[in-house]
Amino acid sequence: MVKEFKIKYSIIDIETTGGRFNHEKITEIAILRINENNKVDVLHKLINPIKKIQPFVEKLTGLNNKMLKNKPIFSDVAVEIQDFTKNSIFVAHNVNFDYRVLRKEFKSVGFEFLRKTLCTIKLSKKAFPLEKSYGLGKLTSRIGIKINNRHRAIGDAEATLKLFKMIREKLSENDLREYIKEYQ
Repeated sequence: MVKEFKIKYSIIDIETTGGRFNHEKITEIAILRINENNKVDVLHKLINPIKKIQPFVEKLTGLNNKMLKNKPIFSDVAVEIQDFTKNSIFVAHNVNFDYRVLRKEFKSVGFEFLRKTLCTIKLSKKAFPLEKSYGLGKLTSRIGIKINNRHRAIGDAEATLKLFKMIREKLSENDLREYIKEYQ
């Protein structure tokens, strides 16, 4: 049985240039927004970071500056992302990373980006308490979720969405609310 979502959730994954903490720039974003009727809307963008991507990140994601050269910069997509995620809870696997980087990008173009957040790592620890690791790759593999395009925003967001739906089957609405962080 599929539970109805009474709240809108935006499952978000980003890829970045790598580098020093708080100096990363977004190279790719995927947002899978679940509406009240369980319909999933998708926003997926490659973004020109106007900054060199670290070699280890290029190897990990397959993204490089040459392929992003003619893509929009963050300021070109900021309003679309803001509108797409409006009135929804920001959900990510390790939400603190994705939320911090996205907020920093918004701040750099003069916008405030505030959303309630929910971390699927923390939820997974409650829903699957016997697991040894809660990294996205290992956890999803052990619970039967296949990740297509691993270490790409759309592939990781799709896997996180499947994980979130499994968590929703195991936890109550009250359990979920307990883990929602207010605007920060």
